[in-house]
Amino acid sequence: MRAKDITVLIGVLGIVLMLVVPIHAHVLDFFLIINIALAMTMLLIAMNTKDALQFSIFPSLLLITTLFRLALNVSTTRNILAEGDAGKVVAAFGTFVAGDNIAVGFVVFLILVLVQFIVITKGSERVAEVGARFTLDAMPGKQMSIDADLNSGLINETQARERRQKIEQEADFYGAMDGASKFVKGDAIASIIILFINLLGGIAIGVVMKGYDIVDAMEKYSILTIGDGLVSQIPALLISTAAGLIVTRGATEGNLASDLSGQLLAYPRLLYIVAGTLCFLGLFTPIGPISTVPTALALSFAAWRMERIVRSRANAPTEQQTEAAQVEEVRNPENVVSLLKVDPIEVEFGYGLIPLADAQQGGDLLDRIILIRRQCALDLGIVVPIVRIRDNIQLRPNEYVMKIKGNRVAKGELLIDHYLAMSPGEDDPSVRGIATTEPAFGYPALWIEEPMRDRAQIAGYTIVDPPSVLATHLTEMIKRHAHELLGRQETKALIEGVRETHPALIDELIPGVMSIGDVQKVLAKLLREKVAIRDLVTIFETLADYGSFTKDTDILTEYVRRSLSRQMTLQYVEKGDVLPVITFAPQTEKKVIDAIIPREQGGGLSLDPQFAQHIVKQIVDWAHNMLTRGQTPLLFTSPTIRMYVRQLLDRSGQDVTVLSYSEIEPYVNVHSIGVINA
Repeated sequence: MRAKDITVLIGVLGIVLMLVVPIHAHVLDFFLIINIALAMTMLLIAMNTKDALQFSIFPSLLLITTLFRLALNVSTTRNILAEGDAGKVVAAFGTFVAGDNIAVGFVVFLILVLVQFIVITKGSERVAEVGARFTLDAMPGKQMSIDADLNSGLINETQARERRQKIEQEADFYGAMDGASKFVKGDAIASIIILFINLLGGIAIGVVMKGYDIVDAMEKYSILTIGDGLVSQIPALLISTAAGLIVTRGATEGNLASDLSGQLLAYPRLLYIVAGTLCFLGLFTPIGPISTVPTALALSFAAWRMERIVRSRANAPTEQQTEAAQVEEVRNPENVVSLLKVDPIEVEFGYGLIPLADAQQGGDLLDRIILIRRQCALDLGIVVPIVRIRDNIQLRPNEYVMKIKGNRVAKGELLIDHYLAMSPGEDDPSVRGIATTEPAFGYPALWIEEPMRDRAQIAGYTIVDPPSVLATHLTEMIKRHAHELLGRQETKALIEGVRETHPALIDELIPGVMSIGDVQKVLAKLLREKVAIRDLVTIFETLADYGSFTKDTDILTEYVRRSLSRQMTLQYVEKGDVLPVITFAPQTEKKVIDAIIPREQGGGLSLDPQFAQHIVKQIVDWAHNMLTRGQTPLLFTSPTIRMYVRQLLDRSGQDVTVLSYSEIEPYVNVHSIGVINA
């Protein structure tokens, strides 16, 4: 046996011997102090345990401390009755509490006994009893859960064995606590009996055997009795409290102090309500403001401090946490897979543009992006993915880059302390700034400072702040590349959305007529030409009607465009139902028709390169002419060649909208302002 084992055995045997062996008053003082220290230690340990099983020895320790306390009661009773002296500790407690009024001492002692017996002990006993019952009832379910996790491979045999052992320990612990709580209850009853024995026996011995006057005997033995009761009941109260803490702790991740600070003080704003109530009581009731107002001010200050602490903790993770997360990210080999993921949309900033996205510095870019996604959903009919925003130290301070699926598609520069001024057509020499180009549409512009802003507005310039410039550029970039953001998974989500209201349509279309991939191609072709796909029911109805006749997605797209003629008309027609367009001369259109290769042979246009280049140049010139007039460049063709002309312009990199006669409603007055003649 080891030395500590022998020490524990000797200690328990010594407690038993104290019941029969007289102990000198000085030694008794030493034991009484040990009893108080032991009770305080048990209470502090109970407050700092995260799990009841971390203090699993508590039921046995509760029995030993109860026996030790009863042994001390017997020893002090023996000294009180035999010698009229139980040591300095007992006398000090009795004198300090009772003072000049013995009745006050008795009342205090009885209150302590009643609090321990009726409140704490009864409550702890009930909680331990219920805890033991529910733990035993839950054991079969927990065992089955462990077996299920083991069979599914979520845990191994060692982990399963540890979980089973923990369940058994919990059942044993709560069962032991249910029985150990009876010791505390019996100890409280014994203390009351010992109180009357010490008092009545002491008075009788003092009067009969030692010749004291009855008043002197009552005073002497009352003080000793009160002191003895307090010396034993205070440690008993501490241990009873520890027992209550142990059995009432639920599933937590910290000790009592962390749980109190994390849960009880988790709502600092409620303290303002408490403070206001106290002020009301102090100002409008007889209580008075002397005691209520300082308390209310203290609570308000505490609430303010807690709000600041909560915000700082939420917004600034500790350096150790960040470093640990980075180390864990590197160590985990499975996280390499996450490196293969590509964000659909990214915006990278130089460090000088970070304030645009930082809400603490007044940046509202994140709110603008939310509005951009909503607007794109209304204009295009697709759900724009989350826009990832990050800083990039490799960029110039005022530079930003936009990426689609990891590839750069646009870039620009912003001057945060300037405004972008776009000329109305005629430049004003008095408006001076840094020459630049508007990034979204390529218009010439100036970066002007704040003092120049009013002069530029008077001169007719369009003034835009840097966040709006970036938001406009991002919106146009998303619209320009919307067809790249719509994949099969996104298409499936759109189809499932229509299925909820039109199940018969979807059941007929997919997969009998078309696959999800074919539907995705048609929708992407529409988005590529900036045709909104919000009216999915009409689109799917058209595909279901014509999908059985042809599988060519280009031809199906033309059918869908005709079905959306009303929508496209409203998209392009200006006021007065007038539509300014560019048209083909009849002989030019005939040459294009003659150059069409049938779809069975591959499809496309077989034009002479010089002729094709000449057509494209005329279209571009007329489109630029329309832009200078503030009009949208529109090319009007017959339905037969629309698709092929669009392909010709795509290969040339020209962004001109091509419409056919069948895609515009009959009431529209088409006005030709330019003719392509080659």
